Amino acid sequence: MKRLLIVEDKESLALMLKETVESEGLEADIVANGSDAGRRIAEGRRYFAVLTDLRLPGADGIAVLKQVKESDPDCPVIVMTAFGTIENAVEAMKLGAYDFIQKPVDVDHLMLLLRRCQENRELRYENLLLKDEFQRRHGLPAIVGESSRIVEISRAIQKVAPTDSTVLLQGESGTGKELFARAIHQLSPRRARPFVAINCAAIPDTLIENELFGHERGSFTGATGRQLGKFELADTGTVFLDEIGELGPAVQSKVLRVLQERRFDRIGGAATLDVDVRVICATNRNLAEDVKAGRFREDLFFRINVFPVTIPPLRARREDIDALADFFIQKLARELNKSGLSISDDARASLREYHWPGNIRELENCLERAAILCNNGRIEPADLHLGGGSEQRIGDVFDLSGSLADATERATREVEKAKIAEALRATSSRNDAADLLGIAARTLAAKMKEYGLE
Repeated sequence: MKRLLIVEDKESLALMLKETVESEGLEADIVANGSDAGRRIAEGRRYFAVLTDLRLPGADGIAVLKQVKESDPDCPVIVMTAFGTIENAVEAMKLGAYDFIQKPVDVDHLMLLLRRCQENRELRYENLLLKDEFQRRHGLPAIVGESSRIVEISRAIQKVAPTDSTVLLQGESGTGKELFARAIHQLSPRRARPFVAINCAAIPDTLIENELFGHERGSFTGATGRQLGKFELADTGTVFLDEIGELGPAVQSKVLRVLQERRFDRIGGAATLDVDVRVICATNRNLAEDVKAGRFREDLFFRINVFPVTIPPLRARREDIDALADFFIQKLARELNKSGLSISDDARASLREYHWPGNIRELENCLERAAILCNNGRIEPADLHLGGGSEQRIGDVFDLSGSLADATERATREVEKAKIAEALRATSSRNDAADLLGIAARTLAAKMKEYGLE
């Protein structure tokens, strides 16, 4: 973040200040009165700092300071005036001004203040992204973790969020891709506008086009009225296409058109509609391999792969497991009304040693189940039901008789059945189980029927 808002009614001074900060690699917007500044802030424009004159036509610098602090409490405000008094300085500092400087402005001192503001602002956002305070301020589930990879991803997100670039979040099911998508939206200029999430794997091919683009009355049997699609509902906001790799070829082409032209047609519609959306995609598939196999359009892949971010599985960030466990324990204590809920050191060790195929979602489900089952509000290893015991030979687990193909087929079926049954026990719905397994909901339904798990 490197854009500054300058509020100054003297054009020559405003232009001099703008040229000065831009010569130092920063960017600046200029407004000539407090009312225009207030509108900029109310619209959700993001600045690393505001530099405002005290005496302005309309709303004065104190009014600007108050509005900035109401809309964005972390934004530093520097107040400047040719009529500086102790009373002005005291009032401004009480209201949260970062500093108070007199005219004529000492440019070197001003640049020192602005650099400090920028550094503090960037550090503040990095901390907000990683801590529970981000949830309280922006209504988001916290992104918990201090591992180097998570910190690196958080910094990347802060850089791409203010842009309209398409982001592709890659990673296994349960790694928290939607949390990162919501974080990008909340750190963007679109944060006051809709965030619309669509799980492409959970909607049948016959319905997904209608879900995304809507339809006109009479466009098909049962279309008794106009229905707006998710892209239209998200206009000026963000669309999150989760598991985009599950889209069929026809819908892929329509999504490509939205990305290229910002236009689409409702099903049965005569008019082409314009739409202004930022698109964030997620997948647990290797889309590059899907392109080679002809399952995914190459041109669409290039369009969504502008800013790829790979979220690591939980087993690759084991140093975050304790922090995640603490976060979920606190959350469950509130939800289950168990104020003294805790977890033993032995149980923590079990969590750190487990391989977590279902990632963070599996960890949360595991701790919720343990919180319900545990005695005296303390989770022990036995409450986690993570398995264990002495190692077994593979021949003790699977029937290895017959040919390689026969043994492999039997083993595959046994693993699939056990894994699906485990996912169904660990989740509250088939869609969640499909997400945990990394397969489409329709594929899960077919497998459940095949293995008698309905």
